[in-house]
Amino acid sequence: MVSSSTAQSSVLPTGGGAALLDPADTLVLLLDHQSGLFQTVKDIPVADLRRNVEMIARLCTLLKIPVITTASEPSGSNGPLIPEIHRDAPHAVYVPRKGEVNAWDNADFVAEVEATGRKTLVMAGVWTSVCVMFPALDARAAGYDVYAVIDASGDPSEMVSCVSLARFVQGGVKPTSTNALLSELHRTWARPEAAELAQLYGLAAPNYAAVMESYQGAQKAARQAG
Repeated sequence: MVSSSTAQSSVLPTGGGAALLDPADTLVLLLDHQSGLFQTVKDIPVADLRRNVEMIARLCTLLKIPVITTASEPSGSNGPLIPEIHRDAPHAVYVPRKGEVNAWDNADFVAEVEATGRKTLVMAGVWTSVCVMFPALDARAAGYDVYAVIDASGDPSEMVSCVSLARFVQGGVKPTSTNALLSELHRTWARPEAAELAQLYGLAAPNYAAVMESYQGAQKAARQAG
């Protein structure tokens, strides 16, 4: 298997980052986040799912991480992709399919992935058990390091979600969350995008927005008092 960890550009002299995502080797795949399929999701509130997908799209734009999207039968009952994705990640490349359920069955999709030269794939989609599972397992077999963002994906029931998680682990796909993805790619507050990244935490963890508001209010009051 190919491992990006052997050539990570984000590893510090301390060894920090050796087991974490390398932004320079990361490619995000947003799979079948379609309006019709969203109506079948029962393992996560749909509002939370949409917000998490929006956060990933915005994060990729901010950190210049490439994104590939695709949809299964968008002109049918599955519906079109939710608009937030290409609105917030205008650089994302959309690859149409020819009816394949598994995006990895589509030669154009695989070619688009290969063309990036990146070996670490971060996937999310609806349904987790199908739209993410099938290409994730195939990508692992093809030598990629694969992560599945569980709370930016959805399934018809909590049981299906649990089975999906078990199969991911058995197949060598690494489960993660939107909050972990954001923090893992963020790595340090000593960067020019820090303020914009802080706003994204309000999407990944809505209560964090209240924390920021409270802190900013306290800072303003302190300045006025001084």
